[in-house]
Amino acid sequence: GPLDMRMDPTRGQSAAEWLAGVTERELREVIADYGEERFAQQIARAIVAARAHEPIQRTGQLAAIVAKAIGTRGRRDRSQDPATRTFQALRIHVNQELTELSLALERILPRLAIGGRLAIISFHSLEDRPVKQFLRRHAQAYGGDARLARLAIATRTLPVPPLKLIGRAISPADAEMAANPRSRSAHLRVAERTEGALAGW
Repeated sequence: GPLDMRMDPTRGQSAAEWLAGVTERELREVIADYGEERFAQQIARAIVAARAHEPIQRTGQLAAIVAKAIGTRGRRDRSQDPATRTFQALRIHVNQELTELSLALERILPRLAIGGRLAIISFHSLEDRPVKQFLRRHAQAYGGDARLARLAIATRTLPVPPLKLIGRAISPADAEMAANPRSRSAHLRVAERTEGALAGW
């Protein structure tokens, strides 16, 4: 299909448009950072070389370029398409997903009623890391600031944090992964809104 990857096709650049003008260095950084792809240099070089001959406008074109550049070498999961991480990187970059995730997390807490629960599913470490940090920060007094917490303990004024973590992260069971392979990297984290004030968090 068309190499677009935007969640809203009416806004911003498509992946094809971005690929047409990006420098090899920036492309390598995006693939490495957002795709966590160790062959980012080889892939970026191959994409830049390929676009010099013809525009890369279809997902199949890009997948073939990546496959030719790296194949399945060094991959633990040989069943995974070699272009999976590159497509992930482009999708995250084009949609600014990590920025949008951070904004959503900050905006949702004031809208959560006391006793309400926040359940977040992340599908890769780039998403899970900020989610985990956000929940932990809001489940600790003073957002985890150790200096302020020690002072509060000394003066017996330690406030109740606005969130309480509910259990540990939940990962899919073997049966679920067998029935739904896309769930294999998912993590579900849950927290409950307490009576703690949001001020200072």
